[in-house]
Amino acid sequence: MPVLTGNYVPPGIFKNADASTIYAATLRKVDISEYKRERIELSDGDFLDLDWSYSSDENSDKLVILLHGLAGKTDRPYMKGMARVFNFKKWDALAMNFRGCSEELNRLFKSYHAGASDDLAELFAHVLALNKYKKIALVGFSLGGNMLMKYLGENRTRPTEIIGAVGISVPCDLAGSLGAINKMRNFVYSKRFELNLKQHLNLRAEKFPEQLKKSDISNCNSLRDIDDLYTSKAHGYKNAADYYEKTSALHFLEGIEVPTFMINAENDSFLSEKCYPYKMAENSEYLHLEVPPYGGHVGFVTKTSTYYHEKRALDFMESLL
Repeated sequence: MPVLTGNYVPPGIFKNADASTIYAATLRKVDISEYKRERIELSDGDFLDLDWSYSSDENSDKLVILLHGLAGKTDRPYMKGMARVFNFKKWDALAMNFRGCSEELNRLFKSYHAGASDDLAELFAHVLALNKYKKIALVGFSLGGNMLMKYLGENRTRPTEIIGAVGISVPCDLAGSLGAINKMRNFVYSKRFELNLKQHLNLRAEKFPEQLKKSDISNCNSLRDIDDLYTSKAHGYKNAADYYEKTSALHFLEGIEVPTFMINAENDSFLSEKCYPYKMAENSEYLHLEVPPYGGHVGFVTKTSTYYHEKRALDFMESLL
């Protein structure tokens, strides 16, 4: 597919990548009805907490499933904003908390990571058992976008109800993206992620003291250190490098066979050059890529309550009906 051309021009200060990234992540307020929480049991004895936001159409057969980013959860403004625009168009929305990302720590030592696509497969089995939804759309943000793209490109059976997918600010080259985040200009962001993840790991160390020591967590000085210590080992990878190589969506994009739209801002300081797969999009029947000059990381601010990426995602899915 040709690389798509959009018309996104943000207001004033939001042409600055940091302004748009920070405002959208921390200051934006989204008015949405309270989620309805559901817990589902997984085949390995763990659980997932799902948050539902229903449209006004009780008989809606359309569902959008939302996947959050690193250190995120369903209450983030970007999750609520996307749920709201789809609800308005009579889509129900299911916001997925990854393992360990809701208010309660998950039961097992492992949690979530950028390639945890098996959890998506179990989620779909639960959704399809409801026997209600005929059309399912998928939207993933940042790390959740990588997970989504990997799932779609894997050699596995997928529900025929999936009509399309959207990835927002997708770090599809994980090693390169980590290198970008570790640059000095991103010091505040990387430290914020690091502190959040350390806090989470300390809780996990209290629950699993034989597998994880607080002293080792304290010695981690970067996101890569955390991935070497915990993320890789807890999920069956040799080390951080092995984890990045085997879970980066970049290696799975050519296998995607459902209409998929990726929107990565040119000024997103979290992304590396390989996170803009122009040639793959040009040669693919299914992958659509848009690279607006502005938007930062999941920060496509507009003058209205609906952000640019939300309208683009909704329009893309509605075009597939």
